Amino acid sequence: MKQLQFVLDLAVLLSTFVFAYLLRFDFAIPRQEIDRMLHQVVYVVALEFLALVAVGVYSFIWRYVGIGEIKAFLTAAGLSALPLLLIRLLLPDQYHDWRVPLSVIVINSVLALGGVFGLRVLRRVVYEASERRRRTDRSRTAARKAVLLVGAGRAGVLAAREIQGRANGDLKLIGFVDDDTNKIGSVVNGVKVLGTTQDLPRLVKDLVIDHVVISISQASRRDFRRMLEICNSVPVKVRVVPALYEILQGNVKVSRIRDLEIEDVLGREAVQLDEDEMGRFLAGKTVMVTGAGGSIGSELARQVARFRPANLLLVERAEFALFDIDRELQGAFPDLSCIPLVADVCDRWRMRSLFASYHPQVVLHAAAHKHVPMMECNATEAIKNNILATYSLGELSGQFGVETFVLMSTDKAVRPSSIMGAAKRVAELAIQELHQRFATHYVAVRFGNVIGSVGSVLPIFREQIRNGGPVTVTHPEMRRYFMTIPEATQLVLQAGAMGTGGEIFILDMGEPVRILDLAKDAIILSGLRPFEDIDIVFSGVRSGEKLFEEFEIIEEKMSKTRHPKIFIGTIAPYPHQRVRDALESLAVLAKSGQEHEIRRFLNELLPEATLETNARPHINREARVAARSR
Repeated sequence: MKQLQFVLDLAVLLSTFVFAYLLRFDFAIPRQEIDRMLHQVVYVVALEFLALVAVGVYSFIWRYVGIGEIKAFLTAAGLSALPLLLIRLLLPDQYHDWRVPLSVIVINSVLALGGVFGLRVLRRVVYEASERRRRTDRSRTAARKAVLLVGAGRAGVLAAREIQGRANGDLKLIGFVDDDTNKIGSVVNGVKVLGTTQDLPRLVKDLVIDHVVISISQASRRDFRRMLEICNSVPVKVRVVPALYEILQGNVKVSRIRDLEIEDVLGREAVQLDEDEMGRFLAGKTVMVTGAGGSIGSELARQVARFRPANLLLVERAEFALFDIDRELQGAFPDLSCIPLVADVCDRWRMRSLFASYHPQVVLHAAAHKHVPMMECNATEAIKNNILATYSLGELSGQFGVETFVLMSTDKAVRPSSIMGAAKRVAELAIQELHQRFATHYVAVRFGNVIGSVGSVLPIFREQIRNGGPVTVTHPEMRRYFMTIPEATQLVLQAGAMGTGGEIFILDMGEPVRILDLAKDAIILSGLRPFEDIDIVFSGVRSGEKLFEEFEIIEEKMSKTRHPKIFIGTIAPYPHQRVRDALESLAVLAKSGQEHEIRRFLNELLPEATLETNARPHINREARVAARSR
């Protein structure tokens, strides 16, 4: 095929040069000029052909050539015309046979450019006509889904091109809708803009649309929410193309249209990181991530890897989870020194050996027990993992000269009503005590629930929906703050980079979300109807849970940082000896399994805590109450 292109291009270049001479002499070329033309044609055509090769024209795929490739053809025309002009202007008259007339140079350059580019456009036209015939033939034997694209911008054009170009696709693009009224009635890539998003109900009905695809490159969560509400009122299935930056980076294809997810409509906007500060914090350093196989730990590892650390130490006690994240990072970052370390943070001897071997400079401590009702049944394990292991790891960090130690904390540490929340609050006090003893910068970062993390509510809802329901909600007024996993981890790293030691950073979690509304959204986004296709029932508030979570206590003074989503809660640290005594007491109680005494002791240590000292050590399984009336 490439050889045929060479022959066709040479034929076009030869004929355009002759035609330029014909135009120059009004189609009556004098005899002496014919001889001169024949003398010049060989080197002129050779120059133009070499220029096409030099700019990479022959690496283009014919059927994809468009306006974007015309720059290469213009460059080739300039490269070939320049030496002809120099010869014409600099060679003396006795070399007149080599001197191409100026008018011929200009005419030939334009005609040659248009000719070789036109060949490729013609090839694309023929290819697309052939593909349309194939799609028409296919549509006669297989039903295709009629779709509307929301957004006639760049992302929409990319999506339209790929949908139209897939002969074996099951989508039939009917048109665009766009809220820019100036675009209404216009044609984009052969597809008409039919109206605005407010016209969707009418268009879906009149055109028998199967589903609507959001193709807005920078759609906000508010846009997604509005689109979901409009489409749900019709009703029609709503889907979304990948983010434009993912498409342009080659991570995904435009045609990989996916369902709209809860993460799209939660109201969380993209995080803007201080890339320079993050680079100074992580680049070229040895970074340890504990709990690296978990939802937060694995995403922390992915985010850290972007900033080119000298070594990335993945500490995880679950072998298979460690294997998964290590393999993923090795594939995504082949030049990264990624070291998987099977270890339990509660094992001080093992952790000391790792610090001695690798000397981490930054420790991101994500290893923890986090499931609130489960920790009510396992208080001693919560103390050992969330408090004692944190203190031990922090102490090792100080002894081995770690620059920054970052503790992942939680909103449940505020006025804790659960063992998990109280354990995290004591862990905060522990690292504040360590900050008084060592030069290491110890900081804690509080954030709320993370959408999609292992054991969180959304995966449970999805599983219940797959199983046909019902979806269980503990209480109709239960509310929680939510973040996406990437947002939480990025802000944790930014806070760690900003910390000077002793701070408890509090992330801006936005507005709390009612869990009942989250359950309804999850059902709707699955293409089903709450209370009709899938029921919702109340199971009762579980031991240790609160209806509303908080982020600061009265004694805390909130102050802004230079990042709009990160705040500092300055808490007066407990006296050094009191914290040390408390940790020793908790170690004794945990070792002896005295869960009742642990609860009593935590209530005394933390005046704001409200743990149930007589709580039964099992998850509440009260009779379920249907939520249909809500």
